[in-house]
Amino acid sequence: MATLRGFRTGRWLAGRLMKEPGLVSCQQPAHRYKRGGHEHIAIPNHPERQFAVTEPNQVWCGNVTYIWTGKRWAYLAVVLDLFARKPVGRAMSFSLDSRLTIKALEMAWETRGKPAGVMFHSVQGSHYTSRQFRQLLWRHRIRQSMSRRETAGIIAQWNASSET
Repeated sequence: MATLRGFRTGRWLAGRLMKEPGLVSCQQPAHRYKRGGHEHIAIPNHPERQFAVTEPNQVWCGNVTYIWTGKRWAYLAVVLDLFARKPVGRAMSFSLDSRLTIKALEMAWETRGKPAGVMFHSVQGSHYTSRQFRQLLWRHRIRQSMSRRETAGIIAQWNASSET
């Protein structure tokens, strides 16, 4: 606003001037993922991005995104059924860990009638390669598949498969 009125100010001066009347910036801070210190688990990419799904509960995809809540970042984990192209499970948390993705997968498994033989495809995040998440998949007889490391994201793959 100051630059629109012809005043030249940098961010430090603007910050000092805003502090006097008690104003705060509403600019979102940059989001940063913390690095996991766990070993990488190699899990195959079963569908090789060929998502030709003919019935429900064949292939589910999972992804996590972050949302600015006004004070801090929140994480949203979603499980999509590729046949219906709709979310079947979701969970939200202020911490990005395997509990978040486990809750989303549990919700999908319960709401879809506890199906067996589903393939769950995701990116290679530590929340999908954790022991707890893999044990849950094993207990529910769900096969795990992951994109290669250089793949940008499962949502881009999902959008590309829906165009064909």
